[in-house]
Amino acid sequence: MQECPNREKNLQQCNCTYEPCSRKGICCECIRYHRRMGELPACYFPPDVEKTYDRSITRFLKIKRS
Repeated sequence: MQECPNREKNLQQCNCTYEPCSRKGICCECIRYHRRMGELPACYFPPDVEKTYDRSITRFLKIKRS
């Protein structure tokens, strides 16, 4: 993984609670990973949903519809 010149700035707004995540603050890597998994990154979810680690597109759509 490459170093990101914006990592520290990105971390200030990153709401990911998954601590062993090596992509935290490196948004392009995070998006690439979650896209490959059929998910969205933590920043698309409110804190109460993010904590469940259900990053599915289905969950995202349910939130947006309610």
